[in-house]
Amino acid sequence: MERKSGIVSPFVWQLISFALFFGLWEIAGRWPISFAFPPFSKTFLALLRMLADGSLPKAYVSTLQPLIIGIVLCGVVGIGFGIGMGLSRAVEWLSLPIFIVLQAAPMAAIIPLITYMYGIGLTAKVLAVFVLAAPVIVMNSYKGIRNTNPSLIQMCRVFQGTRRQEVIKIILPHAGALIFAGLRLGLAMGFIGIVIAELLITPTGIGDLITYHSSVADYPEMFAAIASIVILAAFTIYGLERLERMLFPPEMRGVDDFG
Repeated sequence: MERKSGIVSPFVWQLISFALFFGLWEIAGRWPISFAFPPFSKTFLALLRMLADGSLPKAYVSTLQPLIIGIVLCGVVGIGFGIGMGLSRAVEWLSLPIFIVLQAAPMAAIIPLITYMYGIGLTAKVLAVFVLAAPVIVMNSYKGIRNTNPSLIQMCRVFQGTRRQEVIKIILPHAGALIFAGLRLGLAMGFIGIVIAELLITPTGIGDLITYHSSVADYPEMFAAIASIVILAAFTIYGLERLERMLFPPEMRGVDDFG
């Protein structure tokens, strides 16, 4: 009789993994390995309290605004630059070094410069998200265009296809998977950027909760705020990854699809 354990097994292993992680967290918190490290049970209860009193949802209203604006700008500008770099050698020579430098630049060193130029308002936070996320989106879009199968392009030219038809019907569809992957990775970097911005520029949103509860030694609440942004980022990225698998076949994503 054929076993169907392959369908259930991944979900079971995920449950075991989470149970093991939270169990070790609980043990480490009760040991304790540090006075400032609360057990999982206290952190979970603190998360429920922050949801009930509205402090966590209110913080996310402030946090998500610059994040969404920054990612939208990155999507428009980053994909545009990436496509331009992939299609034009002149744009590539002009833009590629800039985005390589931005990708390697330490964010903690750039934040004070952004603050000096743009203050501590919404613009500075949006720019912090943009600087961190844009290089990933640009480079993925650029590589997607550059990695188009040459045989498909040659086939288009053999059949007298125009440059516009070559770009629209072959290059862009072929690069779509990498461009989408760049957006997903850019969003992950955007979450990092907004938290760094709220911690270093001005304490607002989730950064304010983390800073405040740390200063008054409410460590379960501090860890709950940190865990909330990690959970939100993880579920968002996972959702985009699932959408990517639905939209693009494994051969276009360059990976094996295990389900």
